[in-house]
Amino acid sequence: MLGGVFATLIRSGYIRFTRTRHPPLSQPLCSPVNESTMRARAFDIIKERSFARGKFVLASGRESSFYLDLKPTMFHPEGANLVARLLLDKMKDRAVAYVGGLEMGAVPLVTAVSLVSAETARPIPGFFVRKNVKDHGTKKRIEAARDLKGKNVVILEDVTTTGGSSMEAVLAAQEAGAQVVMVLTVVDRREGAAEFFKAKGLPFEWLFRVDEFLAA
Repeated sequence: MLGGVFATLIRSGYIRFTRTRHPPLSQPLCSPVNESTMRARAFDIIKERSFARGKFVLASGRESSFYLDLKPTMFHPEGANLVARLLLDKMKDRAVAYVGGLEMGAVPLVTAVSLVSAETARPIPGFFVRKNVKDHGTKKRIEAARDLKGKNVVILEDVTTTGGSSMEAVLAAQEAGAQVVMVLTVVDRREGAAEFFKAKGLPFEWLFRVDEFLAA
């Protein structure tokens, strides 16, 4: 009875159905124009929140006249969002199954990239590598990824000096069966990492180089 009433209303034109055009599931994160704007804004945030001049002792034991600590940037809402989008743009031409890195610096990077990737057609889960395995619980070196065997992985780092820290994460991922397709850092200090990874046969890329901050 009710179905017959609806059919009559439709035939008479009283009820009409229209096709709604839904937007694509995802849009490119960066166009050539806004990528430049995003990069400039990310640079300003890093310069303001994460770059300092002075006398500092690095993890390697060497002294430096400047220091980069990306954590204040990566725990800043806009900073984390911009850096994550720029990192994802660097990976857009690669079939990446996971992003990961060494604790502690890579943890906010991996988290931000995974969250922002949810806006795309290809969300990317993350993991992190422990410097020291816990003596209780699951005693895992790699956290948050069940199985990396055969998966394409990008290793992320906040600031890269010689490449040693990232290499720890690379080796851990490789031992788990992953294929490391790139090491990607936010800032390259230009102290040997590019040459180190080239010798290892690993692609190495960055968003910024330290010269840009020193010249600003």
